[in-house]
Amino acid sequence: MENDHNNYIVGRNPVLEALKNNRQVEKILISKGQLKGSVNKIVGMAKDKKIPIQHVDKKHLDTISKGNTHQGVAALVTPYTYASIDDILNKAKSLEEDPFIIVLDEIEDPHNLGSIIRTAECGGVHGIIIPKRRSATITQAVVKSSAGAVEHMLISKVTNITDTLKELKEKGLWVYGADMDGKEYYFQRNFSGPKVLVIGNEGKGISRLVKENCDFLIKIPMLGKISSLNASNAASILIYEVVRERYVK
Repeated sequence: MENDHNNYIVGRNPVLEALKNNRQVEKILISKGQLKGSVNKIVGMAKDKKIPIQHVDKKHLDTISKGNTHQGVAALVTPYTYASIDDILNKAKSLEEDPFIIVLDEIEDPHNLGSIIRTAECGGVHGIIIPKRRSATITQAVVKSSAGAVEHMLISKVTNITDTLKELKEKGLWVYGADMDGKEYYFQRNFSGPKVLVIGNEGKGISRLVKENCDFLIKIPMLGKISSLNASNAASILIYEVVRERYVK
């Protein structure tokens, strides 16, 4: 429905990425007087795809964006389609790469989720797994925080994270949990082979059952007065440790 604001994405990069990735876009909304720079590119792509363009007052976009920065652009899109775990594994197989999967154990802040998706997409992660309950899901705020990376990332929503980890371990993936009480620092561990990286809740960290199903618990050195990093920052450090290992033999 058009008045369902969750079906709008806002901001120039998210709208551009939706158009590039052939997401089904119903229409583009442009704030009056905003036809310049990347907005012209959006308009050109929309015309090529025969997507209706509507010029609206800025107040209308302010309402649609629900506090997110819209930069004078919004798009009405079909709801996000979640992937299956097999979709993620098949993507890695098609690229002839060892699977690299991020599992998020109850990440609740949509901005954290968006930031993790953005880093994961840049770092060559094949897919992200989130729980169906007690977790941020793909909303307008997440799409905006990811700078449109949502459009290029396979995301699976599962009923039970613990059961999912068991399934992945049976398929030959090693599970690494990021935990402040881990027995070793992340740089002491080799991440070669099929792998799952688990990032826990912003406040509680990884839950007990999930922790028990990790093969390794790794930690990031904390040298200051604060005892932990933001979840998206921790994810970035660990994702790019995996990237580093690709280039350092």
